[in-house]
This record gives sequence, structure tokens and C-alpha cells, in this order.
Amino acid sequence: MKIGLNMHLWATNVTSEHFADIEMIKEVGYDGIEIFLADTDTDNYREVGKFLKSIDLEVNGCLGLGVEADPISADAAVRRNAVDVIKEAIDHMHVTGGKNICGPFHSAFSNFSRNSPNEDEYKRSAEVLRECGEYAAQAGITLTPEALNRFECYLCNTMEQLKHLVDLVDHSHVRGMFDPHHANIEEKSFAEAIRTIAPVMTHVHISENDRGTPGSGTVAWDEVFGTIAEVGYDGWYYIEAFSRDDLGFANAINVWRDFNPRMDIVRDGYAFTKRMIEKYS
Repeated sequence: MKIGLNMHLWATNVTSEHFADIEMIKEVGYDGIEIFLADTDTDNYREVGKFLKSIDLEVNGCLGLGVEADPISADAAVRRNAVDVIKEAIDHMHVTGGKNICGPFHSAFSNFSRNSPNEDEYKRSAEVLRECGEYAAQAGITLTPEALNRFECYLCNTMEQLKHLVDLVDHSHVRGMFDPHHANIEEKSFAEAIRTIAPVMTHVHISENDRGTPGSGTVAWDEVFGTIAEVGYDGWYYIEAFSRDDLGFANAINVWRDFNPRMDIVRDGYAFTKRMIEKYS
């Protein structure tokens, strides 16, 4: 099992300007980083991937979609754009050297119909993800869509909804993930949520209720780590915490303050996650 760090603590777009920070992350003990795949500069991804390989640090990706590329849109042209955007992200992940892309790319971020999700929307999303899963398989990349809380999306808020979507997709390279930040809002039980998604779970975020240092808030971490161990998960644990450093991203996800000093999150979050993995291994 490996511990990674999501680079949103620094920036949406990781470049050579962040190489010194990434070396520090490596020194703390992390096995990899998670980068956002919104940039369109292929050469930058290639440069980042080459650097990470030189310091023996792995990489995976995350992705969100806007309304112009919404997989559940009734407009076929918008869904086609969603396929194109996801495929471009797959290309960039491949260039960088990663094997997984996570995130809420089952539907557009923060775009609401003001109705409950319907089965046609799940089917449209599944169709997009199935095509993209086939493309990802050729690059050895797995897509792991993520359920978000009700304030950020409406298609997949719970592990039950996410499992339903993944089952509809029915592709070996489209799986699911668990994030306790969202589960803390939406689920009745961390344990039951994890057991629900366990058959298709290939990625886990370690994210506190307030997006600060894992272990410093209200998430029932013993229940989380204990159940993850119980279901036999042996993949990545990526710490996902946010800051105000990238104002565009922070404002988009309603982060209005720094929850903990960044280096406290990096160091204390790693120590906490490692300790909890060892406790339940």
C-alpha cells in the first residue's frame, strides 16, 4: 500500500516551478503525487513525468469537467466533448507516467438540474465512461470516478449511486473510489459505504471533514481504515487537502480559508496515514 499527496495544496497546474516542493514531498516519505489534468500543454506533462521518474516518485491524476463537457447532457455534442476531454486527460496521464485518473468526471462539476438524478442520466454517463474506459485500457490506465457531496454534484453523492454507475459501465478499466470527506456528509455509515463500493474500489482519498490535516477533525478514522483493511483493499491512499494558494481553484470549490498550515498537512497527514495503515494491516 502506498501513500500519495494531491498537489492541489500548491496549484492546479503542476510545473517545473514545483519541483523543489515535490522533492520535499519525497523526503517526507510519500510514494507519489496526484496532479490535476486540466492543462493542455503536453510538453509540460512530459517534463513533469521525466522529473518524477528521476527521483523515483510515482504519479496519478485527477479530473473534473465543466458544463461544456457534461457526460449526462441530453445534447450529444456536449457528451462528445466530454469524451474528447477525458481522452485528452488519458493521453496526458500516459505521457506523465501515471496509471489512474480519479475525480467527478461522471458529470459536470457544480451543475444542477434541480431534480433528482434519473436513469437516463446514469445511462448517458455510463456510455461516455465506457468509451473512455476502452481508450484508457490501451494506455494501461484505470478511470475511477468519484462520488461528491450534494453541494458539488447530484448524480453520484453516495457509494450506492457510484456502484450503480460503475456496474452500468461494466468495463474493467472503469472502477470506483472512496473519499471520507464526502462520505462524512452523505453516508449513514462509513463502514457500510466502504463495503458497498469495495467490489470495484481501486482508489482512496484520505480527506478530513474540513479538508485540513487528516486526523485533526471529525472523520471516524478507525472505522474508515479498519473497514478498508477488512475488505482487502491494497491500493493507493492519497491525502487530499486544500489551501488558498491557487485562488481560481479555491474559489471554485468554496475554500475560503487555510484549514491548517500546508507543511503541517504534509508531514502530520503522512505520519497519521502511515500509522493508521500499520494499525490495521
